[in-house]
Amino acid sequence: MKLAKIIVDIPLMQTDKPFTYEVPSKWENLIQVGMRVHVPFGRSNRLLQGFVVGLSDDLGNLENLKPISDLLDFEPVLNSEQLLLADQMRHRVFSYKISLLKAMLPSLLNSKYDKEFKPLPSLSDEERQTYFTKDKPLLASDLDDEIAVKMAELVAKQKVEQIYVAKDKQTIKTQKCYRVNLEILESLEIAKRAKKRLEMSLWLQANPESGALKDLQHQYSRDVIAYFESSGALEVFEVEVSRSDAYFDEVGESPFLELNDQQEEVVATIVSEIGHAQKPFLLEGVTGSGKTEVYLHIIEQVLKKGKTAIVLVPEISLTPQMTNRFIARFGKQVAIMHSGLSDGEKFDEWKKIKRGEAKVVVGARSAIFAPLENIGAIIIDEEHEASYKQESNPRYHARDVALLRADYHRAVLVLGSATPSIESRARASRDVYYFLQLTKRANPNAKIPQVTLLDFRDYLGQQEASNFTPPLLDAIANRLEKKEQVVLMLNRRGFSSFVMCRDCGFVDGCPNCDISLTLHMDTRSMNCHYCGFQKDIPRTCPNCQSPSIRYYGTGTQKAFDELSDIFPQARILRMDVDTTRKKGAHQKILDTFGNGGADILLGTQMIAKGLDFPNVTLVGVLNADTSLNLPDFRSSERTFQLLTQVAGRAGRADKPGQVYIQTYNPEHYAIQLAKSQDYEAFYNYEMSIRRQLGYPPYYFTVGLTLSHSSEEVAIKKAYEVMGQLRQGLSEQVKLLGPTPKPIARTHNLYHYQILVKYRFEDHLEETLNAILDWTQETENKAVRLTIDHEPQNMM
Repeated sequence: MKLAKIIVDIPLMQTDKPFTYEVPSKWENLIQVGMRVHVPFGRSNRLLQGFVVGLSDDLGNLENLKPISDLLDFEPVLNSEQLLLADQMRHRVFSYKISLLKAMLPSLLNSKYDKEFKPLPSLSDEERQTYFTKDKPLLASDLDDEIAVKMAELVAKQKVEQIYVAKDKQTIKTQKCYRVNLEILESLEIAKRAKKRLEMSLWLQANPESGALKDLQHQYSRDVIAYFESSGALEVFEVEVSRSDAYFDEVGESPFLELNDQQEEVVATIVSEIGHAQKPFLLEGVTGSGKTEVYLHIIEQVLKKGKTAIVLVPEISLTPQMTNRFIARFGKQVAIMHSGLSDGEKFDEWKKIKRGEAKVVVGARSAIFAPLENIGAIIIDEEHEASYKQESNPRYHARDVALLRADYHRAVLVLGSATPSIESRARASRDVYYFLQLTKRANPNAKIPQVTLLDFRDYLGQQEASNFTPPLLDAIANRLEKKEQVVLMLNRRGFSSFVMCRDCGFVDGCPNCDISLTLHMDTRSMNCHYCGFQKDIPRTCPNCQSPSIRYYGTGTQKAFDELSDIFPQARILRMDVDTTRKKGAHQKILDTFGNGGADILLGTQMIAKGLDFPNVTLVGVLNADTSLNLPDFRSSERTFQLLTQVAGRAGRADKPGQVYIQTYNPEHYAIQLAKSQDYEAFYNYEMSIRRQLGYPPYYFTVGLTLSHSSEEVAIKKAYEVMGQLRQGLSEQVKLLGPTPKPIARTHNLYHYQILVKYRFEDHLEETLNAILDWTQETENKAVRLTIDHEPQNMM
């Protein structure tokens, strides 16, 4: 009898180890490690999806094993490297094994369930010892049914569809095709009066190759086609088609560009390490220095060596302009993976990779799990971006996963940025990373743009529009006159930040979150950007009923309206979350602007990265302070990076570029150094501050957040966790908190956080796992706990 070790689809401490099942004899020669199965679980034998993580022969000491109910795959969906990766990540990412395994697959391959989940009963220490000792195999029949159906609080409220398996019609898209049997076709005796049959017979004889049935149906009726099908002259069959082919069919080929001396040296240095790389490369290149072209040349060499490559780009930069450059060079060897694709398109791209048809994967954060074999290079563009850290379970950082995969394949790992994260730059200075630089723009005629700071305080009372100072308006008018293009960034969407009563000072806030509602004029509504709450715009103050209610602050919608009034002749495009909700809207806006169909592109930070428009000569930052004063130790770093990135959109071709940055804090070091585009000076200044305050890269950090609908319970549980940390960790560890999060309530939950700062700590993993275990006790089950290793967002 063959036995299978299976991780079941329940993210709990008790189910974080494999359970043993019997493999029915009919599947003994089919089942493989990495396949998905359905297994009966608990006393009610409820069917759950699971992953086979091990196979063995019966050792004769196990009785009453349950058999696997169904084998869901014809071949493994997870390879041995991915299973190892989940084991490695489990030590650093405090999520259960099943969550890590599911994160590696397209959503169509992960089961969802339509039952409400029962609460988890508490287990005594004795019961735990009985069921979960290391030297005893876990048996599915051992666990009480209530444990079997319990899932993590975070996913318990999901409303769900059916279980998808690889042979589902909803998973795989097919197309009806036909093939011609010439021998039968030519033997048919067709009456002369059947003109359409005669016409189709002649057409098929002249075009005997196979084709899509829909093309035949455009020419001939169903009855005519049915005649040939019933006679055997035409065979109709289904073939699997890719839903993502359209992305590739529209892109033509393009040649490789000639590299300058700096680029050539960088490519040669990196390529020489393929196959035996010892440590990552940090590539610091000024905006416009041609980092993407360097990546393309590296990948060309990787493919010549018979290897594969992964390129990660922040979701915000995954524009068609970026992805098309890879498709134009490498054609259908490229697979694209990002959130703009439908679930079906993502599944088709995943299959293309799995089958070995794709050699280059270009995608956002989750593309790091692409099931490529024989990887030669992993490239992370804009490596400083916080979006590479997943903010929901499992909270992994793509860079950490890339390090593990690069080590497994001896692949080169390239971290590229004009403004590297402080942590990465510090590792390069300590020789943990190789350090490479590109100090000049790839186009010899393109110069770093001139940056001017505009102090809002100097223009109070002189402004025609609240978002624009007179010098910026003059510069826009000048560019419009010259038929040049303008990019304007305001990192806040909506019409205004909040609505306030002038009489009583009441600010209209979200009932579910401690945050003011944002006014949206296009939908005539007040919206919460956290939980999605929406209501009509109040005509009078909800508190004192005064009509003296006014709009304060600003957003892209209001800035758009002001621009339209001042420059009625200008063609203006607005690009933010609200205008890019529809599929393809992002691409349509950029195509219109790139083709000269608009004069001004106004948007949030999504316009700051990866765009290359040669006719853009003016960039304006409407308010540089939006991210500067956030209660986050990285706020200065994020401000500097964003300003440097958006400034880099100007003057990328032969025309000189100019940048205007409007601010109330012109003397702040982040803004001053963004003006001079001096990353190295910013790095040195910021490091001195981090050293004084004891923040990364001088310390590692772990953030713990406890959430509950009752603030009193959230505080109480946070202090209980604080006690466990003090008891489990050494005295060298610094513990901050518990304190309310800066936005202390969202989605009707109160949030309290604890920050752990440490340099070396042997007991960290066991202590944090013990706290995970503690959340599953009955009295703690309503508390939502998140453990975030190296949190990127302190808000």
